Amino acid sequence: MDESTNLSDNINNEAAPKTGNQNDNSENLEFTNRIPLEGLRDAVDQLKAELAKVIIGQHEFIELLIIALLSEGHVLIEGVPGIAKTVTAKLFAKTLSTAFSRIQFTPDLMPSDVLGTSVLNMSTSNFEFKHGPIFSNIVLIDEINRAPAKTQAALFEVMEERQITIDGQQFQLDKPFMVLATQNPIEQEGTYALPEAQLDRFLFKIKVEYPDLTDEIAILKSHNERHTSQEAVINAVLSPEKLEAYRKQIHHIRIEEKILNYIASITVKSRTHPHLYLGGSPRASLAIMNASKAFAAINGRDFVTPEDVKKTVTPVLRHRVILSPEREMEGMTPETVIDMLVQSVEVPR
Repeated sequence: MDESTNLSDNINNEAAPKTGNQNDNSENLEFTNRIPLEGLRDAVDQLKAELAKVIIGQHEFIELLIIALLSEGHVLIEGVPGIAKTVTAKLFAKTLSTAFSRIQFTPDLMPSDVLGTSVLNMSTSNFEFKHGPIFSNIVLIDEINRAPAKTQAALFEVMEERQITIDGQQFQLDKPFMVLATQNPIEQEGTYALPEAQLDRFLFKIKVEYPDLTDEIAILKSHNERHTSQEAVINAVLSPEKLEAYRKQIHHIRIEEKILNYIASITVKSRTHPHLYLGGSPRASLAIMNASKAFAAINGRDFVTPEDVKKTVTPVLRHRVILSPEREMEGMTPETVIDMLVQSVEVPR
């Protein structure tokens, strides 16, 4: 019997609540998950523990990276220089037993520098395709907004369909495939803003902030006491096979119709909100649903709650919505409007 059959059996056999007395309060009911999530929770704890050896603080950042990995999504990371965006992405990739590549985007970068190109083989007189650095599992794109539009557009197909079409030939990428892209929100001279069509292909946009005083002191102590490189202390804890199995488990996390209505209401209302010029697309609704399932799973639950949805709304929508010109001139931020939006939608009970 294969793994998928076992998983289906676990899902179909719902455990009944264990009660000592039928008149007990609902708080005394104990439920058993239909899906065995202990392995997934242990793997997530190990990932966090490995990254904590080097990365001080940034707990939300790391958790969202893990959620995106489990949800098969890509991540746009925004923050000022020097706050460990690139380091965290590199070390995160090292915790996985997968291939890793890094691409530094520059104004003179061509699409072929990312995807690859056909080269004439003199011995056979045939053209052979040489794979570019995008052919990897975890791809770190540093300063994605530094490259011109045609190079950014080269990522459209690969991010959405996990395939590349060159000279009429299609090349499939191996699983898992995840793009981690960084950008600097301050220095905009010589940069090219990402088009909305490309932003929509990122599951999350994560904003990384400065550490507080306590974390800053801990960072100094950690660097002062470490006598090896950062990469040397990080071990791989998750294989591609295990990751694929955990992703299949997350697909089976239960989400009730009222939660689906809640997600749809938030997204649809963003399209008519007076403070927004552009709202979320159906892809945003799917992103919220998939990320909510992953949040439930890493917390040991086989069902989604409204709190799971609330955790995902801001990172999913902040790069998909556009403020109206009047609100932008007033200094309002997308996060502020998203908070107002969520508060205006009734929470299902």
